[in-house]
Amino acid sequence: MSARAVTLGARGALGGRGALEPEAAIVVTRSHRPAPWAGALGIAGLVLLAALPLFASQGFLSDLVNLFILVCIATMWNALAGYVGLVSVGQQLYIGAGAYTVLYLAQHGWDPFATIPIAVVGSAVLALPASWLVFRLSGAYFAIASWVLAQVAALFVARFGSLGGGTGTAVPGLDGFGPVNLLHYYYWSGLGVTALSVLGVYLLLRSRMGLVLTAVRDNEVGARSVGSQVMRAKRAVYLLAAAGCAGAGTVLAISQLSVEPGNVFNVQWTAYMIFAVLIGGLGTVEGPIIGAVIFFVLQQTLANYNAWYLIILGSVAMAMAIWARQGLWGLLISKVPIRLFPVGYYVHTSAVERHGLARLTLGRTNVRPSASINQSKEP
Repeated sequence: MSARAVTLGARGALGGRGALEPEAAIVVTRSHRPAPWAGALGIAGLVLLAALPLFASQGFLSDLVNLFILVCIATMWNALAGYVGLVSVGQQLYIGAGAYTVLYLAQHGWDPFATIPIAVVGSAVLALPASWLVFRLSGAYFAIASWVLAQVAALFVARFGSLGGGTGTAVPGLDGFGPVNLLHYYYWSGLGVTALSVLGVYLLLRSRMGLVLTAVRDNEVGARSVGSQVMRAKRAVYLLAAAGCAGAGTVLAISQLSVEPGNVFNVQWTAYMIFAVLIGGLGTVEGPIIGAVIFFVLQQTLANYNAWYLIILGSVAMAMAIWARQGLWGLLISKVPIRLFPVGYYVHTSAVERHGLARLTLGRTNVRPSASINQSKEP
C-alpha cells in the first residue's frame, strides 16, 4: 500500500486540544490493514474461473455467464450512483448499444468475438453526446431522462428490418464454432469483460480522480468550492459505466445467439443492478459483487415459485433498505476492518495514538477535500 508522510503541528492536527508534541508525523495510507493477500486471492480466483471449462458442466458454465453479466452491470451502476450520485435507470441503453454493435458488425462479416472491444469503445463514444444531454438535469429528472434515451434507442433500432425489427434476429457467424467451443469462448469473454470492469472501477478510484469522486459523493458543493473538476469526474464515470454495460451487452448477445430490442433495452436490467447494489452495499467495490452473487443465488433458487419469487425478492430489498442501508458488505466491514479493494484514505499519527486518541480519519472512510480532521476515543 502506498503511504505518504507529512508533518503537522500537533495542536493544529488535534483541533487545538493541547499540544501533545511540537510536531506529529501524519501518515496517510489506503487502508487500516494492508491486505497483500487480497491481490493473490483475486488472481487465484480468476485462474480458477478461467480453468472451469475444463471440468465444469455446460449448464453450470452457462449460469456463470449470466452471473458475470450481472456483476458487470451492477459494478457499473454502483460507480454512477455510489460515487457521483447519478441514479440512472437507463443503463440498458448501453447494454443494447453493445449488443446491436455486435449484431451489425457480424452481419457485415466480422467475427462476433472480435467486435467486443469495438462495441465497448463505440458505446463510450455514444455516451459522450448523451452525457451533454442528461447532465443538464439532476436527481429524478436525470433518472427519467436516462430512461427516455434508452426507450428512444429501442424504438429507433426496431425500425430497421435488417436488424430484425421489433422481434430481433440471430447473430450471424456463430454456427462455425460448435456448441461446446462457443460456450467456452463466450464464457471466457464474459469473465474477461467482468474482470476488466471491476479492475477499471478500482483503478479509477485509486487515482487522483477517485479522490474527487469521493468528495462529490459526500458533498458536491464542498467539492466544487475547493476547485475540484466535478463535471469532468462525472463524465469520466459515465463513460466508464457506458463502456462496461456495453461489454455486458456484447456477451449477452453472443450467449443468447440473438438480439431483440425488447430484451436488451429492457428496464429490468436496471432493476437487477439496483437490487444487487442495494443488497451488497452502495459506494464500495466489493458490494456489487457480493450483491450480484446473492441475487443470482436467489434467482436460481426461487425461479420456480412464480409470483412468490418476486415477493421474496422485494421483501429482501425492503428489509435491506430499512435495516441495513450500508448493505451486507457494509455490515461486515463494520465488524471486521478488512478491505479487499482498499480505496479509502486513512490518517495515522503516532503522537495521537500514544495519548489514547483514535486514528485520525478524513471524512467518513475517504478523504473529502472540504472535510476537517476529526477525532474520537479508542474503544
